[in-house]
Amino acid sequence: MGCGNVFYTLIITFSVALITYNILISANAPLRQELPGPSKSSINVDPIIKMPVERSRRHGSTAKKRLFHTAVTASDSVYNTWQCRIMYYWFKKFQNGPNSEMGGFTRILHSGKPDKYMDEIPTFIAQPLPAGMDQGYIVLNRPWAFVQWLEKADIKEDYILMAEPDHIIIKPIPNLSKDGLGAAFPFFYIEPKKYESVLRKFFPENKGPITNIDPIGNSPVIVGKDSLKKIAPTWMNVSLAMKKDPEADKNFGWVLEMYAYAVSSALHGVGNILYKDFMLQPPWDTELGNKFIIHYTYGCDYDLKGRLTYGKIGEWRFDKRSYDTVAPPRNLPLPPAGVPQSVVTLVKMVNEATANIPNWGS
Repeated sequence: MGCGNVFYTLIITFSVALITYNILISANAPLRQELPGPSKSSINVDPIIKMPVERSRRHGSTAKKRLFHTAVTASDSVYNTWQCRIMYYWFKKFQNGPNSEMGGFTRILHSGKPDKYMDEIPTFIAQPLPAGMDQGYIVLNRPWAFVQWLEKADIKEDYILMAEPDHIIIKPIPNLSKDGLGAAFPFFYIEPKKYESVLRKFFPENKGPITNIDPIGNSPVIVGKDSLKKIAPTWMNVSLAMKKDPEADKNFGWVLEMYAYAVSSALHGVGNILYKDFMLQPPWDTELGNKFIIHYTYGCDYDLKGRLTYGKIGEWRFDKRSYDTVAPPRNLPLPPAGVPQSVVTLVKMVNEATANIPNWGS
């Protein structure tokens, strides 16, 4: 027990030292703020490529559940907060549903101070990176927040689901990981082979082929708690090193931290089941199918005839970025006829949550 405490204390001490070192030597670099997405010329093509999927074996009704703890990192911005409130509403709805292995929930708040939603959402307060360290890329606070949480929190479950504020759970989630492998959603824009020359700076050849790096980010991922405790400090340090490297920063832009997690998982020999049914992303995914999570990262723009107008503000739209300084109002108008099931479901679920969350918009 004492050795464990000393080990994690050394990790935190080393991490703080590294952050301080990086403050002194990091140079500011331009950051592409746009989110990754398909080009306008390919809007009719499903951008989620077909990936090999290995489904986890379902346990019998008498088998012991392998519970996982859901963790969501967030700032205290209005934008992150309203998303977290909706996310937690739907987590509670499905937590004890059929086939669920959803255990506890934590919002890891990396503002360094409590906010007024501490009683509504179970929350762990993490310290942000030192001022200026994120170079305007606030996502760098995510791995550092996970390092603190994993070292200090009493996490009862043996597995962790890393999720994000803009995730809406649409049905009970079983533990999709197995046999020491994580379970992760494959992103079409995470392309280790394409960027092999850049990634070899952080994943040397003696660690194996570049294909050992899975096309994933840190979320959504279900992974063993012990594995994540090893991965998280490396994830933090690789993220900082990538941000400091002009070539990596230029090539990876807004998804740099996702590449850093994929590299760190591979460095520790933790492979992942690439689970395409983990989530859907409207408007590109039009049907719910067997998915577990709606990820509403892309704007949904349609004309009044229900036709997608991506790249152009629609006559009807839902885009989370429209509500960066104020929460969306209750009872958002539903999409016009002809808009896909995924978008209609998203808006209906937002409306149900906001109608039932006390003091919405306050």
